[in-house]
Amino acid sequence: MTKLVKKLILFYVAFSLVATPLESFAAQKKSQKRVHASQKSSVSKSRISSRSRLKSSRLKKIHYKSRKSPALTQAQYLAADRYDGSGMLELSSAKALIVNQNSGEVIYAKNTNATTPIASITKLMTAMVMLDAQLSLDDILTVSNEDVDYLKGTSSRLKVGAELSRSDMLQLALMASENRAASAISRHYPGGRYAFIKAMNAKAIQLGMINTTFLDSTGLNSGNVSTAEDLAKMVAAAYQYPEIRMASTSPSHEVYVNGHTYGVNFNNTNGLVRGGEWQIGLSKTGYISEAGRCLVMQAQIAGEPMIIVLLDSNGKLTRIGDANRVRKWMEYNSEPKMTTTGQADALKLNPSTNEVTVGRIS
Repeated sequence: MTKLVKKLILFYVAFSLVATPLESFAAQKKSQKRVHASQKSSVSKSRISSRSRLKSSRLKKIHYKSRKSPALTQAQYLAADRYDGSGMLELSSAKALIVNQNSGEVIYAKNTNATTPIASITKLMTAMVMLDAQLSLDDILTVSNEDVDYLKGTSSRLKVGAELSRSDMLQLALMASENRAASAISRHYPGGRYAFIKAMNAKAIQLGMINTTFLDSTGLNSGNVSTAEDLAKMVAAAYQYPEIRMASTSPSHEVYVNGHTYGVNFNNTNGLVRGGEWQIGLSKTGYISEAGRCLVMQAQIAGEPMIIVLLDSNGKLTRIGDANRVRKWMEYNSEPKMTTTGQADALKLNPSTNEVTVGRIS
């Protein structure tokens, strides 16, 4: 019996020696699992937080883009221009010339002898050549495939086969700068388009436009080039045609293509004409990428008839802004001075330096 008790005691001691390390090992293992699980949870939360921050950042960027300032309207642009005419007259157009139509006095000049593409300003010469030919304005002209712009790919609301009077074609070419109308005018000229372009260059020489070349009647060809000085002469000549004055200064015009009962409305490309705040006697806009934004006008400013030539402007509203700055400056300085330097004398461009000096344009 005593031996049996001793054996039981020894077995219990041996079992305790083995069980204690196993329990300790199990507890250590369990603790490690808890630490590992905690670390994993922490990493997971970190990743989620990181993703959340990234998503938030992306949302902020998208939100920022969506709040990008919209393009200014013409009214907003003009309101934002706080120039009141009291300071130096500075224009953004790369080439500019402001001339008193009566006296020939040059009020402002900038790069006036630089030759540059003139885009649809060309159409003033197109109109003069057409009117000089004394062709019937009631004749019906037809738009053909030859009038489609394959050079620049511009669109038109005058479809191939459209028929309009020569008078309506002239109106759309000058007022809405309709390229197919200008092209059709040149095709329906005695001798065709070649003879028409030849007459355009002959007219330029007649007007003393020695730095001017015409290759088409629309201005889509960047080979149509001139200078601000030459264009001032062309505007002065074009102003002598009542048909050009009326057509280029109409805010809008409705035509009935092919005798349809419903009209198609075209608007003037010059916002200053549509606005009605200016007293404009002649207007023509132009644009191709090579020429930039262009604008020529005859307008009454501060009681004086002025010829305004603005070429190679960046942005759709730059030429409009320049024209308004010219007007503000002239109105502010009309009594008693009218110069950017403060003299009471007239101004003239020095051709060698392109600087403004006293005198008049010939």
